[in-house]
Amino acid sequence: MPPDLIIIASAATAREIDNMTEKTLPKVAVIGCGYWGKNLARNFAEIGALTAICDANANTAQTIANQYQVAALDLETIVEEAGIDAVAIATPVKTHFDIAKKTLLAGKHVFVEKPLALQVEDAETLKSLAEKQARTLMVGHLLQYHPAFLQLKELTRRGELGRLRHIYSQRLNLGKVRREENILWSFAPHDISMILVLVGSEPDQVSASGGFFLHSQIADVTTTHMSFPGGENAQVFVSWLHPYKEQKLVVVGDEAMAVFDDAQEWERKLLLYQHKMRWQDGLPTFDKAAARPVQLVPAEPLRQELDHFLDCIKGKAKCRTDSAEALRVLKVLQASEQSLRSHRQQGLEQQARRQKNAGPLADCFVHETTIVDAHCKIGKGTRVWHFSHVLANSQIGENCTLGQNVMVGPGVSIGDNCKIQNNVSIYRGVTLEAEVFCGPSAVFTNVSHPRAGIEKKNEFASTVVRRGATIGANATIVCGVEIGAHSMIAAGAVVVKDVKPFALMAGVPAKQIGWVGHYGERLDEKLICPRTGKPYALTADGMLEEAKP
Repeated sequence: MPPDLIIIASAATAREIDNMTEKTLPKVAVIGCGYWGKNLARNFAEIGALTAICDANANTAQTIANQYQVAALDLETIVEEAGIDAVAIATPVKTHFDIAKKTLLAGKHVFVEKPLALQVEDAETLKSLAEKQARTLMVGHLLQYHPAFLQLKELTRRGELGRLRHIYSQRLNLGKVRREENILWSFAPHDISMILVLVGSEPDQVSASGGFFLHSQIADVTTTHMSFPGGENAQVFVSWLHPYKEQKLVVVGDEAMAVFDDAQEWERKLLLYQHKMRWQDGLPTFDKAAARPVQLVPAEPLRQELDHFLDCIKGKAKCRTDSAEALRVLKVLQASEQSLRSHRQQGLEQQARRQKNAGPLADCFVHETTIVDAHCKIGKGTRVWHFSHVLANSQIGENCTLGQNVMVGPGVSIGDNCKIQNNVSIYRGVTLEAEVFCGPSAVFTNVSHPRAGIEKKNEFASTVVRRGATIGANATIVCGVEIGAHSMIAAGAVVVKDVKPFALMAGVPAKQIGWVGHYGERLDEKLICPRTGKPYALTADGMLEEAKP
């Protein structure tokens, strides 16, 4: 071997030797060059794998591309370019799913910054697609590549901490405040990822609380509690309204305790406390031990992470933070978000079932005692309360309220802003347009002459309740009728024929006893609304409408 090659080899790291013995590295395009994307570009460039830059801001893309002497390309070109083997996505979270899906379909390996997606079902779609395409799909849970965490994981694996009892983390800073995601989704994935690895299982219960100080819908501070089947407990406290930066993970076992403090110098990033507990006079007493620093080999976690990604592409390593690991983290995040909004503890199994069966439910509230069947859609802001059941293929609009013990479906459509009180069943064939009110125990039928011993499902009749109508408590709507817009059915009435718009109906069978306006107030003899003073008029065919000026 020539002397100069011996000198090079002795000075090179194992990674550099590996690179020198390979003909090519995978060619990677970085998509999104903001706060964190710039770091991805720098590291891939230093490794020698960077081939293109993409950013929504063309000037930013060109500046970084010039810095590393690579191409600045738009997303479509990157997707179509056969010479690009992989992409690294560091765009806003809401775009992760679409970009990852496009690039996987194009046959590229994908690295996505955390979280993988905003919905569990989207993450499951990406996982299945990556498996079908036989491509690496890796998520940037950075701290799983930190030398301190790797040592902590090894200490736990060897049993030096004993049985794990409690884990808590604090990830705090002043800013950077985001508007596309709250603090839970921005900071907590790091700690949730580490906790799940250390415990080795998913939590069975999750609860979260938080503060909304800068924006009424975006949490700035959250605390998430997790309880695990093995008896372990964990707590994650995150905030971007903290006076100073703090990144600390504390692991408490029954034999020892460890503290991973990333704000410390390398010599003290990971400390082991081998405190001993003994019983004295019936009380627990601790013999405290001095902190023992755990020796670490300093390394940039991001470089370790991206090296691992390239090794996975080449088949030299099994992906440590793959889509399956990302899904576990995402389930906890979604349960935490649901708990944060509903102020109730969430069971992960219940949450997963709802997500699998009902699709995205992150923007609405469904009580944990409610069942939502497959292929249902529930709109943003809608609340479905205790012991209700939404049957298959039903659709509920936005900002609706369904009380306790409400049954919907199958195949029922409910419009936006409807209010359905307790103990109402809305059967197949019934359609509620927007802003319909159904009082407690209101009844809809779907067969005119039902018999228990005779099958009559093919005789279901259609019932339509038009926009803004009100149906009073214990009223019955016999199938096959149309309830006109803004009409009002009195409590206990039985409707057996079509109701005109704005009609006021009462009695058994229901008869028209007057007219109501848009506000539900009974119109006087001059057809004027007593609340608003708005005049109405009858048309030639006996229908009511607003009077023309």
